[in-house]
Amino acid sequence: MENNNSNASTSSQNSSPDNKQRSFLERSLNVIEVVGNKLPDPAVLFFLLMIAVWIASAFLAQFTFTAVHPSTGEPINVINQLSGDQLANFMVNMVSVFVNFAPLGIVLVALLGVGVAEHTGFVNAALRKLLGWTSASLLTPMLILVAIVSHTAADAGYVVVIPLGAVIFYAAGRHPLAGIAAAFAGVSGGFSANFIPSAIDPMLAGITEAAGQVLDPELYVNPLANWFFMSASSLLIIGIGWWLTDKVIEPRLVKDTPIDGDMSDMPTLEPLSREESRGLSWATFSIVLSFALLAAAVLWPGSPLRDPNPDLTLFESITSFGAPVMRSIVPLIFILFLIPGVVYGYAARTIESHKDIITGMSKAMESMGYYIVMAFFAAQFIAAFNSSNIGILIAVNGAGWLGSLGLPAQVTIVGIIGLTMFVNLFVGSASAKWLIIAPIFVPMLMQLGISPELAQAAYRVGDSSSNIITPLLPYFPLIVVFCKRYFKGAGIGTLISMMLPYSIMLAVGWTIFLLIYWALGIPLGLQAGYTYG
Repeated sequence: MENNNSNASTSSQNSSPDNKQRSFLERSLNVIEVVGNKLPDPAVLFFLLMIAVWIASAFLAQFTFTAVHPSTGEPINVINQLSGDQLANFMVNMVSVFVNFAPLGIVLVALLGVGVAEHTGFVNAALRKLLGWTSASLLTPMLILVAIVSHTAADAGYVVVIPLGAVIFYAAGRHPLAGIAAAFAGVSGGFSANFIPSAIDPMLAGITEAAGQVLDPELYVNPLANWFFMSASSLLIIGIGWWLTDKVIEPRLVKDTPIDGDMSDMPTLEPLSREESRGLSWATFSIVLSFALLAAAVLWPGSPLRDPNPDLTLFESITSFGAPVMRSIVPLIFILFLIPGVVYGYAARTIESHKDIITGMSKAMESMGYYIVMAFFAAQFIAAFNSSNIGILIAVNGAGWLGSLGLPAQVTIVGIIGLTMFVNLFVGSASAKWLIIAPIFVPMLMQLGISPELAQAAYRVGDSSSNIITPLLPYFPLIVVFCKRYFKGAGIGTLISMMLPYSIMLAVGWTIFLLIYWALGIPLGLQAGYTYG
């Protein structure tokens, strides 16, 4: 398999009409890359958007509008953000606006626990163990499954699962680039899909909640509002990825893409050492024990973690808005990663003292430095946008316009998915895109009777399915480097040509799946419906 048909494949590559197709695709994507690189950094983009809101508010404040606020019944007046009073409020509230920015604390707290689990080696060992159990016939679906689960540990999948995917495919006599493609499809194409709650859930829910509170100040969006749908979506991602990898992508790679890299120092998928196995066993036991204790604490009669309302059933008292356990999802994510991470570290002897635990948390926070900077400017932009009343004005008028078109709600949701995919070609950050889109579309869709949770689910479908074809994804250059190790001629066009079928199939299949899921009325997640009002 390794180099038997490299000459023939190289010749066929040079003469094949398909080569012109790939060259055109690469040129098109290069244009997108150039245009995208000319956009400001997301942090600067939010600053410029805030300035734009200030200027727009000063202009629009001169006019009288007939739109009525849906909650108060009062006419909506745009407030000039460049007036003396508003500029003074901006200076006075700058710190509190940043500190109280909903997604900030949620993300940082969740990643403290994940950082420990990554630093001690628990995440790496668990992924290697899962992949080591897999038979050759189930290699592809298991790799995609592990890639999906790796979202729980933030970006661990990009730097651990994707290169391991190439290693295990090569070791099994399969094309290593097919392993990269399958893992990349799971890690990035299925970015929002997961059986296990991850940091992306509370991050997006916090943004959705903040956006929806423009209309409904009492709105609460559960961090697991999309959990059921995203769990079911994991099966869809695995199925699509499995079929494409084995039936479409790998046969094409075997025919046209020779393995011409230096394999002399090829890493192997080493089995776990005795210390790692011991650490993983104790960590697994700690996870089971933690869940058992949590279940006992919640199910215990009179538990303070449940809603105290005596009229509620057991299930309702656990999942209601007033249940402390439902408002503790983020701390639970922190604890349920911290415990096995620490247990693994001591059992596997990868850490020696509590100082190593703090080091893991510190490294996690270091990796979030850019996000904190972006969050500062995003918070100021959203505060100015909400304070100006421009958002509510757009939402009410936009909802009226959409309503006048008489389009089915399903068509509107498909439009949100398509818009997200387009924006994703220019803005790679999932949170940055939703921070831009949510303040406009969440209230607008609420006016049309569509719940914030459904709008968020549609966004996640569009964002995930287009991740794997945008060169502006922060990890995209890294994946190209992984490909070059096995195929020296690999570049952006090589990776795009591999991943484009996944992107198209995921976009179409996942959109249809959402519409069917919606039609059947299956719950999206905890405390989440399809309609608002």
